[in-house]
Amino acid sequence: MEEQNENQLNIELSEEVAEGIYSNLAIITHSNSEFVLDFIRLMPGIPKAKVKSRIILTPEHAKRLLTALEDNIEKFESINGRIKIQPAHPEFSINFGGTIGEA
Repeated sequence: MEEQNENQLNIELSEEVAEGIYSNLAIITHSNSEFVLDFIRLMPGIPKAKVKSRIILTPEHAKRLLTALEDNIEKFESINGRIKIQPAHPEFSINFGGTIGEA
């Protein structure tokens, strides 16, 4: 009989969840007991966007997520080069930097 490690975690990933949800905007809010991450998909020419996924974390898990993201970004950049971030603009624009189309 095979011995199972007590520290091993068996994680199940359904096909639907494995497909993922594309998001190009995240809004983060917090209270004294939780962090809320709303993932949104903005589409060009559409002034309304819906939250596609919401993740609620304890402050401790939010900090662990930050640490894990920093570690993974560092590993990514060491292989692929520095990730360039466009400078922030004071006004919020959702035209994706292109011209606004007209019909």
